[in-house]
Amino acid sequence: MTRLRIGVDLGGTKIEAVALTDDGREASRHRVGTPRTYEGTLDAVADLVAQTEKDGNGTGPVGIGIPGVVSPATGFVKNANSTWLIGKPLDRDLADRLDRPVRLMNDANCFALSEASDGAAAGADVVFGVILGTGVGGGITIHGRPLQGQQLIAGEWGHNPLPWPRDAERPGPPCYCGKSGCVETFVSGPGMEHDHEAVAGSRLTTREIFIADERGDRDARATVERYVERLGRALAVVVNILDPNVVVFGGGMSNMPGLAAAASEAMRPWVFSDTVTTRVVKNQHGDSSGVRGAAWLWRVGEAG
Repeated sequence: MTRLRIGVDLGGTKIEAVALTDDGREASRHRVGTPRTYEGTLDAVADLVAQTEKDGNGTGPVGIGIPGVVSPATGFVKNANSTWLIGKPLDRDLADRLDRPVRLMNDANCFALSEASDGAAAGADVVFGVILGTGVGGGITIHGRPLQGQQLIAGEWGHNPLPWPRDAERPGPPCYCGKSGCVETFVSGPGMEHDHEAVAGSRLTTREIFIADERGDRDARATVERYVERLGRALAVVVNILDPNVVVFGGGMSNMPGLAAAASEAMRPWVFSDTVTTRVVKNQHGDSSGVRGAAWLWRVGEAG
């Protein structure tokens, strides 16, 4: 049988599993809808892993990306928008079901690990993976390994205040975290939509804003310009603190045409350096990055 690494992306609407060979080749892939119960989720993951290994004609260790983290204090899942996971010993229960060790990590860290392993940032020493979607998150890899931090919140740049705010940006939109003016409230997809409605007076989706911009709509162009400039300021703080080799964009907003290049230019005036060589790029693996990163949680030769 082939030696494999199994990755599972445990999302709120779907669970996806992939089997990778040691050279990163995809041997098999399967996806199912996410049961909205804890026991159902355990069953679905176990069935997916079994099917993925069968079709990949191999077996191996399992890494799982989750929309939250396992608390180091309690050993239970916390901060998960899949609320049926909260307060559960997910890693231990899955290890029992699968009869092997498993590794769990936040899905943003899995995204960063995927792109640092064999994606748009392959070979870079320090990588910051940016999630720009319904929310704003991030993950960090150092020399190809995830950096989680003492509280397991390394990379959570979305819940810091938008830096160098203009008068019109204070105090900022309210955030679900209980504060106002977080980066997430400005540069998430809903953040762009709310900004466009507040300034232009029309309610459009991000896709509709992009299309209107491409057609020469002045209000849409102004919304995009505000978005990019704010994103540049927010990224500059990350570069000032972390100084990564590469910043990789993921999430739905990363599909905005030319966003990576525009954000790279927008951040330069705010970075505390006379030169800025940090590359800002779009992801290589798209929606597959999370599940591939989960598989990369186990490196070659680990777990037997």
